[in-house]
Amino acid sequence: MLSNESLHAPAFNRSNSQASIDSASVEDFWREIESINESSIGVQREQPPAEAKPLAEGELEAEWLQDVGLSTLLSGEEEEDGKALLSTLTRTQAAAVQKRYHTYTQTLRRKSKPSVRDVRDVFRVSEAPPDASCDNHTTQIAGTLEEKQLPEVIKARDPVLQEATLNSPTLSNGSQEEQGSFTEPEHGSVPLLEAIPDAPVHSNGAAESGQMVPRALSDADYLEKDIPTEAEELSFEVSYSEMVTEAPKRNKLKKSEIKKEDYALTKFTIQKTRFGHTEAGDLSAEDMKKIRHLSLIELTAFFDAFGIQLKRNKTEKVKGRDNGIFGVPLTVLLDNDHKKDPAVKVPLVLQKFFEKVEESGLESEGIFRLSGCTAKVKQYREELDAKFNTDKFKWDKMCHREAAVMLKAFFRELPASLFPVEYIPAFVALMEGGSHVRVQLQALHLMVMALPDANRDTAQALMTFFNKVIANESKNRMSVWNISTVMAPNLFFSRGKHSDCEELLLASTAAHILRLMLKYQKILWKVPSFLIAQVRRMNEATMLLKKQLPSVKKLLRRKTMEREVTSPKASKVLQKSSSTRRMSDVPDGVIRVHAPLFSKVSMAIQLNSHTRAKDILAKFQFENSHGSSERIKIQNQRLYEVGGNIGQHCLDPDAYVLDVYRVNPHAEWVIKPQPSP
Repeated sequence: MLSNESLHAPAFNRSNSQASIDSASVEDFWREIESINESSIGVQREQPPAEAKPLAEGELEAEWLQDVGLSTLLSGEEEEDGKALLSTLTRTQAAAVQKRYHTYTQTLRRKSKPSVRDVRDVFRVSEAPPDASCDNHTTQIAGTLEEKQLPEVIKARDPVLQEATLNSPTLSNGSQEEQGSFTEPEHGSVPLLEAIPDAPVHSNGAAESGQMVPRALSDADYLEKDIPTEAEELSFEVSYSEMVTEAPKRNKLKKSEIKKEDYALTKFTIQKTRFGHTEAGDLSAEDMKKIRHLSLIELTAFFDAFGIQLKRNKTEKVKGRDNGIFGVPLTVLLDNDHKKDPAVKVPLVLQKFFEKVEESGLESEGIFRLSGCTAKVKQYREELDAKFNTDKFKWDKMCHREAAVMLKAFFRELPASLFPVEYIPAFVALMEGGSHVRVQLQALHLMVMALPDANRDTAQALMTFFNKVIANESKNRMSVWNISTVMAPNLFFSRGKHSDCEELLLASTAAHILRLMLKYQKILWKVPSFLIAQVRRMNEATMLLKKQLPSVKKLLRRKTMEREVTSPKASKVLQKSSSTRRMSDVPDGVIRVHAPLFSKVSMAIQLNSHTRAKDILAKFQFENSHGSSERIKIQNQRLYEVGGNIGQHCLDPDAYVLDVYRVNPHAEWVIKPQPSP
């Protein structure tokens, strides 16, 4: 959040500071800024921050299309992944893509670029402009990859996806995992973006100026006494952007000061379906890449629904160092660490900082407020850069205060901030509009899912560490409020120029985002099921386009027959008759589970509506319980679905396997160790 022009604190008195942030926290904030300024003196950067150049028209849209995995729209090439992605989009997601592609193509036409296709040729749309309302503008699709009924958004209290699914009958609790069905495309007949469903487009303007600055919160706003006694239920089954567009009046931004009760952090419970919950680390790297692309599209559509532009400036790109510790990109650090531990997800040096603070600093008063000994910090920095990767650095001589100081410096000197600072203005606009905490949480959830793997995993480890610090608040005086205020300038930083008031507003918003992360950590790193359903459909579409699964064509013809059946009873019989989906030697409803690390390496399991993943694990434990070592090993094992329409998925122990089987009948089932977080 910091710029060199804002390193000196303006004069604040009690009256004007209350308009934006509590005066005590203002002092903490500017004290941290001064500390950052002092510590940066003499520190050599690989590349100095450059002056921000004016953004060329169309560049923002081009960068966004690349970030969401649709670079083929810029090159004009056609490839399967782009078609598969577009075939899964909801109405609001398709609207977000269409709007930005329209802006991009119009920009190139004004520059007289002859190779650009008209947006109407790609999307098959009418003459209406992309910012027209839902009532007078509908995207027309011809010869699509997927002719599907769009999911009808029900009240968030009891969402039931209405979309027809591929071999996925209604679950016993009344919900379905959203799936789609595909018809075989004709060769040479499907334009790249022709697979987008009907897409009403929503306005996407910047927030209006002159809105009142929200009053920042104090710790009292986050105490249990300020939280409603009854928890609200969250659903992961319905697209967040579809939810908000179904209630435009309720969610419309208001020009009013945010009230304290609007910010009381509500307790939320997650609606658990028969598929269980999925953590970010439970999916394969390839599927998580698709989750990131879909999350960014969904996040953009979510803000579009409020009339807020998600991103107003291009991402700052600064080349980092290739060696050492400080100023080195997270990906480079992890590449070096993988030589020592191939499974590591969080930089080892950062884990050592955590350990040093946890050893003796969790009860140290003001642990992240104090600056430590400047001479020692400088010495340790130099030694870490030179000796850490060769395991020659002596950690026993470092105390917890120096470790805390260098932890902050580690994040502050990354080539790019841990969290995308370019999204902060959008969150400012969302909060200024008086949005409910649920809305802020949904936006933040999508932002976390859109983070690169290294950033997301590191952020999760950091939140876990900070919650340990906060648990000792009575002794270290580091509350949620203190941690978020002190750390916000280090985790959200910008090299652009901002006025002091802008800096303070951006910092207070970043601090609030950190408080949400700390409060809702157990929610934010779970993957929404509606995104997993889209990934499954993407994989199915890709397999069809690449013709890697000829047998799926038979399934598609079968699904077409099922759709023609009007009798619910007859349709149910057809859905249950899934023997053609499995190999001829495996009866319907029976899966063969492989456990290569155990003495009994394979077992056929007859599934029923009550069979959960933990039941299968218990059965293997019983069959392999002859020795104590086998009992110990099974405790670290999980059941995975591998292949079919998912790369790899570590199942929730409470997941009902028959439901997963029906959604992914071509999967293999493997019991193996779960990687450590």
